[in-house]
Amino acid sequence: MPNLRKKLPSANALFVFEAAARCENFTKAAAELYVTQPAVSRMLARMEDHLGVQLFDRAQGKTTLTENGRILYRRISEGFRNIEAALQEIEARNTGKETVTLSVSTAFTTHWLMPRMNKLHKLFPQIDLRFQLIPGPISGPVDDVDIAMRFMGGDDAQHRTVLIMPEILLPVCSPGYEEQTRRTNTQSAREGDTLIKLSEGHIDWFEHFPSFHDETANNTANLLTVPDYAVVLQAALLGQGVAVGWVNVACHWLQTGTLVPAELEALKTGRLCHLVHSRNKPIRPAAAAICDWIIEETRSDIAAVDRMYPALGLPALIQKNAG
Repeated sequence: MPNLRKKLPSANALFVFEAAARCENFTKAAAELYVTQPAVSRMLARMEDHLGVQLFDRAQGKTTLTENGRILYRRISEGFRNIEAALQEIEARNTGKETVTLSVSTAFTTHWLMPRMNKLHKLFPQIDLRFQLIPGPISGPVDDVDIAMRFMGGDDAQHRTVLIMPEILLPVCSPGYEEQTRRTNTQSAREGDTLIKLSEGHIDWFEHFPSFHDETANNTANLLTVPDYAVVLQAALLGQGVAVGWVNVACHWLQTGTLVPAELEALKTGRLCHLVHSRNKPIRPAAAAICDWIIEETRSDIAAVDRMYPALGLPALIQKNAG
Protein backbone atom coordinates (compact mmCIF):
# COMPACT_ATOMS: atom_id res chain seq x y z
CA MET A 1 0.00 0.00 0.00
CA PRO A 2 2.84 2.52 0.54
CA ASN A 3 3.73 2.01 -3.13
CA LEU A 4 0.12 2.70 -4.14
CA ARG A 5 0.13 5.99 -2.25
CA LYS A 6 3.25 7.04 -4.14
CA LYS A 7 1.61 6.25 -7.50
CA LEU A 8 -1.35 8.56 -6.91
CA PRO A 9 -1.51 12.32 -6.38
CA SER A 10 -4.16 11.70 -3.69
CA ALA A 11 -6.65 9.05 -2.60
CA ASN A 12 -9.45 11.34 -3.77
CA ALA A 13 -8.13 10.99 -7.32
CA LEU A 14 -9.52 7.44 -7.39
CA PHE A 15 -13.06 8.62 -6.69
CA VAL A 16 -12.83 11.43 -9.22
CA PHE A 17 -11.44 9.12 -11.90
CA GLU A 18 -14.07 6.43 -11.25
CA ALA A 19 -16.95 8.91 -11.51
CA ALA A 20 -15.57 10.53 -14.67
CA ALA A 21 -14.92 7.17 -16.33
CA ARG A 22 -18.34 5.79 -15.43
CA CYS A 23 -20.23 8.93 -16.49
CA GLU A 24 -18.01 9.51 -19.54
CA ASN A 25 -18.58 13.18 -18.85
CA PHE A 26 -16.66 15.51 -16.53
CA THR A 27 -19.68 17.75 -15.91
CA LYS A 28 -21.89 14.82 -14.81
CA ALA A 29 -19.08 13.50 -12.62
CA ALA A 30 -18.69 16.93 -11.02
CA ALA A 31 -22.42 17.08 -10.24
CA GLU A 32 -22.26 13.61 -8.66
CA LEU A 33 -19.24 14.59 -6.55
CA TYR A 34 -20.66 18.03 -5.63
CA VAL A 35 -17.66 19.88 -7.08
CA THR A 36 -17.14 22.03 -10.15
CA GLN A 37 -16.29 20.70 -13.58
CA PRO A 38 -12.93 22.57 -13.63
CA ALA A 39 -12.04 20.90 -10.32
CA VAL A 40 -12.62 17.47 -11.90
CA SER A 41 -10.58 18.42 -14.96
CA ARG A 42 -7.69 19.66 -12.80
CA MET A 43 -7.64 16.52 -10.66
CA LEU A 44 -7.64 14.21 -13.68
CA ALA A 45 -4.93 16.23 -15.45
CA ARG A 46 -2.86 16.05 -12.28
CA MET A 47 -3.44 12.29 -12.09
CA GLU A 48 -2.35 11.83 -15.72
CA ASP A 49 0.78 13.92 -15.14
CA HIS A 50 1.57 11.89 -12.03
CA LEU A 51 1.16 8.56 -13.86
CA GLY A 52 2.80 9.79 -17.03
CA VAL A 53 0.02 8.42 -19.26
CA GLN A 54 -3.16 9.76 -20.83
CA LEU A 55 -6.31 8.29 -19.29
CA PHE A 56 -8.94 10.18 -21.32
CA ASP A 57 -9.29 11.22 -24.92
CA ARG A 58 -10.84 14.67 -25.02
CA ALA A 59 -12.05 15.50 -28.50
CA GLN A 60 -14.97 17.51 -29.90
CA GLY A 61 -16.69 17.80 -26.55
CA LYS A 62 -16.68 14.01 -26.01
CA THR A 63 -14.71 12.22 -23.30
CA THR A 64 -13.69 8.59 -23.75
CA LEU A 65 -11.23 6.34 -21.93
CA THR A 66 -7.92 5.45 -23.51
CA GLU A 67 -6.70 1.86 -23.35
CA ASN A 68 -4.73 2.72 -20.20
CA GLY A 69 -7.82 4.39 -18.80
CA ARG A 70 -9.93 1.29 -19.44
CA ILE A 71 -7.39 -0.92 -17.66
CA LEU A 72 -7.39 1.36 -14.63
CA TYR A 73 -11.17 1.77 -14.58
CA ARG A 74 -11.77 -1.98 -14.69
CA ARG A 75 -9.54 -2.58 -11.68
CA ILE A 76 -10.82 0.41 -9.70
CA SER A 77 -14.43 -0.65 -10.34
CA GLU A 78 -13.71 -4.15 -9.07
CA GLY A 79 -12.01 -2.75 -5.99
CA PHE A 80 -14.83 -0.33 -5.22
CA ARG A 81 -17.44 -3.08 -5.59
CA ASN A 82 -15.51 -5.31 -3.17
CA ILE A 83 -15.21 -2.47 -0.66
CA GLU A 84 -18.92 -1.70 -1.00
CA ALA A 85 -19.81 -5.36 -0.45
CA ALA A 86 -17.62 -5.47 2.66
CA LEU A 87 -19.25 -2.34 4.06
CA GLN A 88 -22.72 -3.76 3.39
CA GLU A 89 -21.77 -6.97 5.18
CA ILE A 90 -20.47 -5.04 8.17
CA GLU A 91 -23.63 -2.91 8.25
CA ALA A 92 -25.84 -6.00 8.11
CA ARG A 93 -23.88 -7.64 10.96
CA ASN A 94 -24.07 -4.49 13.03
CA THR A 95 -27.72 -3.53 12.48
CA GLY A 96 -29.35 -6.84 11.58
CA LYS A 97 -30.62 -5.17 8.39
CA GLU A 98 -29.37 -5.35 4.83
CA THR A 99 -29.73 -2.34 2.56
CA VAL A 100 -31.29 -2.80 -0.88
CA THR A 101 -31.40 0.18 -3.24
CA LEU A 102 -34.04 0.56 -5.96
CA SER A 103 -33.83 2.96 -8.91
CA VAL A 104 -37.47 3.65 -9.80
CA SER A 105 -39.76 6.45 -10.88
CA THR A 106 -41.47 8.72 -8.37
CA ALA A 107 -44.78 7.54 -9.85
CA PHE A 108 -44.09 3.85 -9.24
CA THR A 109 -42.88 4.59 -5.72
CA THR A 110 -45.85 6.81 -4.86
CA HIS A 111 -48.67 4.87 -6.47
CA TRP A 112 -47.50 1.24 -6.45
CA LEU A 113 -44.92 0.75 -3.74
CA MET A 114 -46.06 3.06 -0.93
CA PRO A 115 -49.50 1.42 -0.57
CA ARG A 116 -47.64 -1.89 0.03
CA MET A 117 -44.88 -0.76 2.37
CA ASN A 118 -46.43 -2.32 5.48
CA LYS A 119 -46.78 -5.62 3.64
CA LEU A 120 -43.20 -5.42 2.41
CA HIS A 121 -41.82 -4.65 5.88
CA LYS A 122 -43.66 -7.62 7.36
CA LEU A 123 -42.32 -9.95 4.68
CA PHE A 124 -38.76 -8.60 4.76
CA PRO A 125 -38.11 -7.12 8.21
CA GLN A 126 -34.36 -7.58 7.73
CA ILE A 127 -34.23 -5.40 4.58
CA ASP A 128 -33.73 -1.64 4.68
CA LEU A 129 -35.12 -0.42 1.37
CA ARG A 130 -33.57 2.73 -0.12
CA PHE A 131 -34.57 4.63 -3.25
CA GLN A 132 -32.99 6.43 -6.17
CA LEU A 133 -36.06 8.35 -7.32
CA ILE A 134 -36.39 9.48 -10.94
CA PRO A 135 -39.06 12.14 -11.57
CA GLY A 136 -38.99 11.94 -15.38
CA PRO A 137 -38.49 9.07 -17.83
CA ILE A 138 -36.65 6.27 -16.06
CA SER A 139 -33.13 5.97 -17.40
CA GLY A 140 -29.52 6.19 -16.35
CA PRO A 141 -26.76 3.85 -15.14
CA VAL A 142 -27.55 1.09 -12.64
CA ASP A 143 -24.08 0.37 -11.23
CA ASP A 144 -24.81 2.25 -8.00
CA VAL A 145 -28.09 0.47 -7.20
CA ASP A 146 -29.14 -3.13 -6.59
CA ILE A 147 -32.22 -3.14 -8.81
CA ALA A 148 -33.52 -0.65 -11.39
CA MET A 149 -36.76 -0.43 -13.30
CA ARG A 150 -36.03 0.28 -16.95
CA PHE A 151 -37.65 -0.09 -20.37
CA MET A 152 -35.34 -2.42 -22.30
CA GLY A 153 -35.53 -5.20 -24.85
CA GLY A 154 -33.84 -7.69 -22.49
CA ASP A 155 -30.33 -8.66 -21.42
CA ASP A 156 -27.40 -6.85 -22.96
CA ALA A 157 -23.64 -6.59 -22.43
CA GLN A 158 -24.02 -4.43 -19.30
CA HIS A 159 -27.28 -5.63 -17.77
CA ARG A 160 -29.25 -8.66 -16.70
CA THR A 161 -33.00 -8.20 -16.85
CA VAL A 162 -36.22 -9.78 -15.61
CA LEU A 163 -39.44 -8.87 -17.44
CA ILE A 164 -42.15 -7.35 -15.27
CA MET A 165 -44.70 -6.85 -18.04
CA PRO A 166 -45.11 -5.07 -21.37
CA GLU A 167 -46.14 -1.44 -21.13
CA ILE A 168 -49.94 -1.32 -21.24
CA LEU A 169 -51.93 1.92 -21.32
CA LEU A 170 -55.46 2.58 -20.14
CA PRO A 171 -57.40 5.88 -19.79
CA VAL A 172 -58.38 6.28 -16.13
CA CYS A 173 -60.30 8.72 -13.94
CA SER A 174 -61.99 8.83 -10.57
CA PRO A 175 -65.51 7.33 -10.19
CA GLY A 176 -66.83 10.76 -9.21
CA TYR A 177 -65.39 12.38 -12.31
CA GLU A 178 -66.81 9.65 -14.56
CA GLU A 179 -70.28 10.02 -13.01
CA GLN A 180 -70.20 13.79 -13.42
CA THR A 181 -69.07 13.44 -17.05
CA ARG A 182 -71.96 11.11 -17.84
CA ARG A 183 -74.46 13.59 -16.38
CA THR A 184 -73.12 16.66 -18.18
CA ASN A 185 -72.10 15.26 -21.59
CA THR A 186 -75.05 15.56 -23.94
CA GLN A 187 -73.20 15.39 -27.25
CA SER A 188 -70.07 13.37 -28.01
CA ALA A 189 -69.42 10.67 -25.42
CA ARG A 190 -66.13 12.27 -24.33
CA GLU A 191 -66.79 15.91 -25.21
CA GLY A 192 -65.89 18.24 -22.37
CA ASP A 193 -63.35 15.93 -20.72
CA THR A 194 -60.33 17.46 -19.03
CA LEU A 195 -57.25 15.54 -20.13
CA ILE A 196 -54.29 15.37 -17.76
CA LYS A 197 -50.96 15.29 -19.57
CA LEU A 198 -47.24 15.34 -18.91
CA SER A 199 -45.59 18.65 -19.75
CA GLU A 200 -42.24 17.00 -20.49
CA GLY A 201 -43.61 14.08 -22.47
CA HIS A 202 -42.34 13.75 -26.03
CA ILE A 203 -45.25 11.46 -26.88
CA ASP A 204 -48.94 12.32 -26.79
CA TRP A 205 -50.20 9.13 -25.15
CA PHE A 206 -53.79 10.19 -25.79
CA GLU A 207 -53.17 9.76 -29.53
CA HIS A 208 -53.55 6.01 -28.93
CA PHE A 209 -57.17 6.58 -27.88
CA PRO A 210 -59.02 8.32 -30.77
CA SER A 211 -61.92 9.77 -28.78
CA PHE A 212 -59.52 11.49 -26.40
CA HIS A 213 -56.97 12.40 -29.07
CA ASP A 214 -59.57 14.27 -31.10
CA GLU A 215 -60.41 16.30 -28.06
CA THR A 216 -56.75 17.03 -27.38
CA ALA A 217 -56.37 18.39 -30.89
CA ASN A 218 -59.57 20.43 -30.90
CA ASN A 219 -59.87 21.77 -27.37
CA THR A 220 -56.62 22.71 -25.68
CA ALA A 221 -58.58 24.70 -23.09
CA ASN A 222 -59.47 21.39 -21.43
CA LEU A 223 -55.89 20.27 -20.88
CA LEU A 224 -54.28 20.03 -17.45
CA THR A 225 -50.51 19.78 -17.89
CA VAL A 226 -48.22 18.72 -15.03
CA PRO A 227 -44.47 17.93 -14.90
CA ASP A 228 -44.39 14.50 -13.22
CA TYR A 229 -46.37 11.33 -13.86
CA ALA A 230 -46.86 10.85 -10.11
CA VAL A 231 -48.81 14.14 -10.17
CA VAL A 232 -50.72 13.07 -13.29
CA LEU A 233 -52.20 10.11 -11.43
CA GLN A 234 -52.74 12.16 -8.27
CA ALA A 235 -54.76 14.69 -10.27
CA ALA A 236 -56.87 11.86 -11.69
CA LEU A 237 -57.41 10.49 -8.18
CA LEU A 238 -58.64 13.92 -7.10
CA GLY A 239 -61.23 13.98 -9.88
CA GLN A 240 -59.51 16.58 -12.03
CA GLY A 241 -59.87 14.72 -15.33
CA VAL A 242 -58.80 11.71 -17.40
CA ALA A 243 -55.20 10.48 -17.40
CA VAL A 244 -53.47 7.77 -19.39
CA GLY A 245 -52.66 5.13 -16.82
CA TRP A 246 -49.68 2.81 -17.03
CA VAL A 247 -51.32 -0.38 -15.77
CA ASN A 248 -48.30 -1.54 -13.75
CA VAL A 249 -48.34 1.80 -11.86
CA ALA A 250 -52.09 2.42 -11.54
CA CYS A 251 -53.20 -1.14 -10.73
CA HIS A 252 -53.49 -0.54 -6.95
CA TRP A 253 -55.98 2.26 -7.47
CA LEU A 254 -57.89 0.22 -10.05
CA GLN A 255 -58.22 -2.63 -7.56
CA THR A 256 -59.50 -0.35 -4.79
CA GLY A 257 -61.92 1.37 -7.16
CA THR A 258 -60.33 4.77 -6.52
CA LEU A 259 -59.59 4.91 -10.24
CA VAL A 260 -61.78 3.36 -12.93
CA PRO A 261 -61.29 2.89 -16.69
CA ALA A 262 -62.59 5.94 -18.57
CA GLU A 263 -62.98 3.57 -21.54
CA LEU A 264 -62.80 -0.22 -21.50
CA GLU A 265 -59.86 -0.20 -23.85
CA ALA A 266 -56.25 -1.14 -23.07
CA LEU A 267 -53.37 -1.21 -25.50
CA LYS A 268 -49.78 -2.36 -25.55
CA THR A 269 -47.12 0.08 -26.74
CA GLY A 270 -44.34 -2.37 -27.62
CA ARG A 271 -42.04 -1.24 -24.81
CA LEU A 272 -41.07 -3.80 -22.15
CA CYS A 273 -40.69 -2.94 -18.48
CA HIS A 274 -37.88 -4.86 -16.78
CA LEU A 275 -36.16 -5.09 -13.43
CA VAL A 276 -32.48 -4.66 -14.18
CA HIS A 277 -29.16 -5.14 -12.40
CA SER A 278 -25.60 -4.62 -13.53
CA ARG A 279 -23.52 -7.55 -14.73
CA ASN A 280 -20.59 -5.93 -12.92
CA LYS A 281 -22.26 -6.44 -9.55
CA PRO A 282 -23.81 -9.87 -8.89
CA ILE A 283 -27.25 -9.53 -7.39
CA ARG A 284 -27.37 -10.28 -3.66
CA PRO A 285 -30.00 -12.67 -2.24
CA ALA A 286 -31.85 -9.84 -0.47
CA ALA A 287 -32.11 -7.85 -3.70
CA ALA A 288 -33.19 -10.96 -5.62
CA ALA A 289 -35.94 -11.53 -3.05
CA ILE A 290 -37.27 -7.98 -3.55
CA CYS A 291 -37.13 -8.49 -7.32
CA ASP A 292 -39.15 -11.72 -7.06
CA TRP A 293 -41.67 -10.01 -4.76
CA ILE A 294 -42.28 -7.15 -7.22
CA ILE A 295 -42.86 -9.66 -10.04
CA GLU A 296 -45.24 -11.74 -7.91
CA GLU A 297 -47.18 -8.69 -6.73
CA THR A 298 -47.52 -7.42 -10.29
CA ARG A 299 -48.90 -10.74 -11.49
CA SER A 300 -51.38 -10.71 -8.61
CA ASP A 301 -52.38 -7.16 -9.55
CA ILE A 302 -53.04 -8.07 -13.17
CA ALA A 303 -55.16 -11.05 -12.15
CA ALA A 304 -57.22 -8.88 -9.78
CA VAL A 305 -57.79 -6.11 -12.34
CA ASP A 306 -58.69 -8.74 -14.96
CA ARG A 307 -61.39 -10.15 -12.67
CA MET A 308 -62.85 -6.67 -12.30
CA TYR A 309 -62.55 -5.65 -15.97
CA PRO A 310 -62.30 -8.77 -18.17
CA ALA A 311 -63.20 -6.71 -21.24
CA LEU A 312 -59.74 -5.11 -21.11
CA GLY A 313 -58.14 -8.42 -22.07
CA LEU A 314 -55.02 -7.83 -19.98
CA PRO A 315 -53.84 -11.49 -19.82
CA ALA A 316 -53.98 -11.78 -23.62
CA LEU A 317 -51.94 -8.57 -24.04
CA ILE A 318 -49.30 -9.82 -21.61
CA GLN A 319 -49.24 -13.39 -22.90
CA LYS A 320 -47.95 -12.16 -26.27
CA ASN A 321 -44.65 -11.44 -24.55
CA ALA A 322 -44.46 -14.67 -22.58
CA GLY A 323 -41.16 -16.49 -23.11
